Amino acid sequence: MRLPQSIAPLFVTPERRRVLLALATGSMLVQMSSLPVALSLPTLADEFNVDIDVAAWIVIAYLLAIGSGAMLGARVGDRYGHARVFFVGILGSTLGAGLIVISQNLLEIVVFRALSGMGAALIIGNANAILVAAFPIGERGRAFSIPIIGSRIGTLSGLATFGLSLEFATWRIAFLSFLPIGLIATFTAYRMMRHEKIEGVRPSGHIDYLGGILLVAAAVTLVLSTNHLHGGAESFTTSQAISYHVPMQILFLFLVALFILVERRVKNPVVDLRHFRNKYFSLSLVSNSAFHFSMLAAFTLVPIVMEEGFGLTPLFVMLVLVPNQSVGIFLPMIGGSLYDKHGSRLFRPGAMVVIAMGFLILGLTVAHIPAWTVPLIMLPITAGTSIFNPINNATVMSSLPLEHRGVASGMLETTRELGHALGATASATALSMFLPEFISTLSETEAQGFYLDGFRFACLMVVGILIAGAVVAYFHKAIKQPATPAPIPAEAA
Repeated sequence: MRLPQSIAPLFVTPERRRVLLALATGSMLVQMSSLPVALSLPTLADEFNVDIDVAAWIVIAYLLAIGSGAMLGARVGDRYGHARVFFVGILGSTLGAGLIVISQNLLEIVVFRALSGMGAALIIGNANAILVAAFPIGERGRAFSIPIIGSRIGTLSGLATFGLSLEFATWRIAFLSFLPIGLIATFTAYRMMRHEKIEGVRPSGHIDYLGGILLVAAAVTLVLSTNHLHGGAESFTTSQAISYHVPMQILFLFLVALFILVERRVKNPVVDLRHFRNKYFSLSLVSNSAFHFSMLAAFTLVPIVMEEGFGLTPLFVMLVLVPNQSVGIFLPMIGGSLYDKHGSRLFRPGAMVVIAMGFLILGLTVAHIPAWTVPLIMLPITAGTSIFNPINNATVMSSLPLEHRGVASGMLETTRELGHALGATASATALSMFLPEFISTLSETEAQGFYLDGFRFACLMVVGILIAGAVVAYFHKAIKQPATPAPIPAEAA
C-alpha cells in the first residue's frame, strides 16, 4: 500500500480540501486549549496569590463547558447547519482565548475559559457530522485521521509554546499563542461554510431545550464529581471525600434517569433513545468509552508515577509525553488507510489489546526499570491509540444513517468525555487505595514504593477495562465498503 496514493483521493475536490483544512485547524485549536493549559496552573496561582486548587478552575471550567455542550451543540447543528454552528464555535473559542490575554483577575480567566470551552463543544459536536457528509464510508478511516493528526499537532505545539512562554516570558504570552491558530481556523471555517450550500438546511422541529438542560446538568455533575472540590486531601477514599463524591454520583444518576424519562415523552428529543436499539451503534459507544477511559488513565497515572514514584520534575513528565504524542502525527493515517482498504472488524479490538498489553507491561515492570525507559514501554499504548482513533470514529459515525449524523456525532463526543471523566476518577482512586494516610509523613524515598504499587494496580484495572472494550468491539460487524465513492451532499454541514 502506497500511502501518498491512498491519501490523494481525500483532496480531489475543493469542497473536500476546505472541509479537511477547516476540521484540522479546528482540532488544533481545541487541543491547544486543553492539556497544555494545565502547565500554567502554578504560575497563575502565584500571579493571583491563590491556592493551586483555586487556579485549577481554569481547567475545570473548560471541561465543564466542553463536556456538557457537545451533544446539544450537535443537535443545534442538525437544525441550523453543522458548518454554521462549527464556525460559531471557532469564533467563541478564539474570542475566549483572546480575552484571557487581557484578563485582570482569575475570575475573568475562568469565565473566558468557559467561553472557550463552549466554543470547543460546538466544534467537536459538529466536526464529525461535517466529515461524514463529505466522505463516503470507504474513505472515512483516512478522512478521520486528518483532524486527529491536527489534534496531535495542536497538543505538541501547545506543550512547547506554553512550556517556553511560562519559562522565559509570561502567562499572557502563553495564552496569546492561541490567537494565530484561532484566526487561521476562523478563516478556514468561514471558507467551508461560505462555499457549502447550507441554505438547503431545513428545520427539524423545535429543539428540546428541557432535555438539553437536563443533559448539560448531568454532564456538569459528572465532571464536578471527578474533581476534588471537597477540600482536604485530594483523595476518593477519605470520609471527607466520600461525603462529596458519592452524593455527586447519585445526583448524576438521578439526572440521567430524569433525562431518559423526559426524552421518552417529547416529540423531538435531544437524543432519540430508539437509536440505542441499533446494537452496533450502542456497542461502538461502549468501546469508545472504554478506549477514552484508558487515554485519561494514562494522562492521570503517568505524571503521578514519574513525579511521586520516581521523584522526577514535571519537565521530565513532558519529555515522556511529547515523544509518544509525536507518534500520533503519522500512525492515524496508516490505521485509517488499512481500515478503508480491508474493513476488518478485528482492527478496533486488536488495537485495544495492544493498548492493554502496553499498560500490562508498564504496570508489571515499573518498579524494576529506570525512568528513562518509560517512554519506550509506552510505545504500544501510543501506537494502539493512534491506530484505534480514526477507525473508531469512522465506525461510530457510520453506525447510524447519514440523516442522524448529529446524534452520532454528539454521542461520540459525549461518551468520549464520559470515558475521560471515569478514567481520571477510577485510575486516581485505584492508585490512592495503596497510599496510607500517613504518607505525607514519609520521606520521598519511603513514599515511592507505595506510589509504584498503586500505579501497578491501577494499570491492571485499565487492562481489564480495555479487554472488556475489545470484546465488545469484536462483536461489531464490519461495515461494508461501497464499490464507488458516494457524492458529496449539497449540505456538507
